[in-house]
Amino acid sequence: MNTFGNIYRLTTFGESHGPAVGGIIDGMPAGIDIDLDAVQHQLDRRRPGQSTIVTARDEKDRVKILSGMFDGKTTGTPIGFIVENGDQHSSDYENMRHTFRPSHADYTYTTKYGLRDHRGGGRSSARETIARVVGGAFAMQALERLGISIHSYTSTVGDLSLSADYTKYDLSTIDSNDVRCPDAEMAARMRELIRKIKGEGDTIGGIITCVIKDVPAGLGEPVFGKLHAMLGAAMLGINAVKGFEYGMGFDGVSHRGSEMIDRFVSDANGKVSTTTNNSGGIQGGISNGEDRVAFKPVATLLQEVPTIDDSGNPVTLKARGRHDPCVLPRAVPVVDAMAAMTLLDAYLLNKATRL
Repeated sequence: MNTFGNIYRLTTFGESHGPAVGGIIDGMPAGIDIDLDAVQHQLDRRRPGQSTIVTARDEKDRVKILSGMFDGKTTGTPIGFIVENGDQHSSDYENMRHTFRPSHADYTYTTKYGLRDHRGGGRSSARETIARVVGGAFAMQALERLGISIHSYTSTVGDLSLSADYTKYDLSTIDSNDVRCPDAEMAARMRELIRKIKGEGDTIGGIITCVIKDVPAGLGEPVFGKLHAMLGAAMLGINAVKGFEYGMGFDGVSHRGSEMIDRFVSDANGKVSTTTNNSGGIQGGISNGEDRVAFKPVATLLQEVPTIDDSGNPVTLKARGRHDPCVLPRAVPVVDAMAAMTLLDAYLLNKATRL
């Protein structure tokens, strides 16, 4: 199951310490102008080594397009691409060859396949998300033609949270700091917390909020392909994600229906909207909204932790290598990408609804 999507599909390949990671995009409409600098920009937002609060692995992450484009436009044929790996320190993982990191994929991969690539987690590494970011960057440029925009940002780190919803912030400032939080004061506090946690050899999680604007009504299927189910599957497929909410999410369970319903109104031009957005813009599984994605703390600690080896013997592991103390800043473009691919896929599916 290395392919995501229905009509707009992305197949990814590669491991953390292999020669390259890459993918094949299929189902991209022909004739879409693609700005490859914009694609590279999304990779630059995800790449390691960009600040002191992320992993120090120094990868340039330059994408090379192999097929599917001509004269700056998509041709409608499969878009193949690779991103070469260059700064692997495989020896850092030698003490994990026979040892399972707690709460990591080491044990489950071994159980499933009978063997595993212990170098950087192999296929379970977040380095696989490079391909998702490329697939999402292509999808974003198709969505721009439809007037759809996607903005994700860090809204919570540990016990530090933004107090207002997205309408109170200038989303154009998301990349103005390395935490990717649109509130400069809170970003500074979050950054200091991440630095403190990193200094302790520990990790911390949080929440990324994704806002999808100007999605046309009618996207999503009424039964098994509900838009929020598609978005939930996309987000829960990201490394380290432990939860997904849309609209009011679990906060709505303590309210009455009379407090939660989104009343419809119509303007002078006949455009329908709602006075509130508690349902996240999705009703009956159809159409759009804002989404919150919760990330657990990273499982690899730079502390001594008790675990077992592949023979079942109790051992103590002191992990080496370069790891993110908090995945959120580099996960923001991954959330953008998964949302973009989901929305474009839903749009293309909807084109088959009526002749």
